[in-house]
Amino acid sequence: MSETPPNTLQYRFDGPEDAPVLVIGPSLGTTWHMWDRQIPELTQHWRVFRYDLPGHGGAPAHPATAVSELADRLVATLDGLGVQRFGYAGCSIGGAIGADLALRHPQRVASLALVAASPRFGSADEFRQRGVIVRTNGLEPMARTAPERWFTPGFAAAQPAIVEWAVQMVRTTDPGCYIAACEALAAFDIRTDLGRIGVPTLVLVGAEDQVTGPGDARTLVAGIPDARLALVPGASHLAPVEQPGAVTDLLLTHFSTAWQDTLAAIPVPSFAPRLSAPVLPVAELTTGTAQPEAESGGRPDPYGPGMKIRREVLGDAHVDGVMAAADDFTGDFQELVTRYAWGEVWRREGLDRRTRSSVTITALVASGHLEGLAAHVSAALRNGLTPAEIREVLLQTAVYCGIPAASAAFTIAQSVIQAETTPPA
Repeated sequence: MSETPPNTLQYRFDGPEDAPVLVIGPSLGTTWHMWDRQIPELTQHWRVFRYDLPGHGGAPAHPATAVSELADRLVATLDGLGVQRFGYAGCSIGGAIGADLALRHPQRVASLALVAASPRFGSADEFRQRGVIVRTNGLEPMARTAPERWFTPGFAAAQPAIVEWAVQMVRTTDPGCYIAACEALAAFDIRTDLGRIGVPTLVLVGAEDQVTGPGDARTLVAGIPDARLALVPGASHLAPVEQPGAVTDLLLTHFSTAWQDTLAAIPVPSFAPRLSAPVLPVAELTTGTAQPEAESGGRPDPYGPGMKIRREVLGDAHVDGVMAAADDFTGDFQELVTRYAWGEVWRREGLDRRTRSSVTITALVASGHLEGLAAHVSAALRNGLTPAEIREVLLQTAVYCGIPAASAAFTIAQSVIQAETTPPA
């Protein structure tokens, strides 16, 4: 166990001190205990390092809004312990952290296993919407729906104690850190970088995973040179919990046979594990080519950053609809809006996005341009304003912009807030 400064992670070690280090990372909403059933076998051959995400499992609530920031905290933790090289296995966001390490710190990673992972986790809108729901309703909606995301129906019905344990992991997570992790997943996208992952990689996925399923796994395998794919029958998103024997055997096989040992001081485990249960590993070997980055001279064009911010604030669905409706007559206007409103003004550092959303809502009410209010109320929720804070902004507009304008604005905002903050059934 450890005391945890803000730039590091809560961790624990298991296994012999002189063994090579294997780092294993958790999924969003879980703790290091999701790997408990792998530990007895893994610690026969490795010194296993487990960590908790910020605000998970009682870890200090120091939110991190980028996968790279979580990876940096992990590297800082390992640096402090003198661990320079290690194998890495991570589930879901833990897998994203592992992929980031392999891209930015390839000399540190001896071998990699990506479990229930993806080069891009769903859509940015989905995770930002999840953050809106948690900010408004707390973590109970996420806890209530966790079993259907994490386990197959048969397992959930047969193992109620494990399901309740999983639900409690979510309930005891810090909401702010959960929201920050959702932001990290919303921004994560390494699809064009997969070809640069050069460490031996196993991609492991539950055959019935509905969150990051076999399609996502095959995208990883197609892009990462010489990666191997293992499908685990009878498992959903938390395959290490649902099919612990199969997952353990696959990890043992991978890390014992695909350990890129460029540092002579770190031994490679030499054993041939016996599979304890039949699994269905499927190997698919392809090579991916990263897309070249466009080069430009002079002042950087703000269009690309503007489009990124526009999508982050308004959501992919809204922006896709606007851009799809643009034609020869309106296309130039949409380009101007993206380049200057979003790439110049919204990109400035003088105000944070919460404040810019408050100003924008006020300006729309004051000018009577309520046709754009719904999109910006939704954006305000994404940017961190609560329904109560949006109400205060609109009350302020009632005084300075007039009762009729504020009344119409309240009607629009109420409808948007109800739709955006209602938990899934």
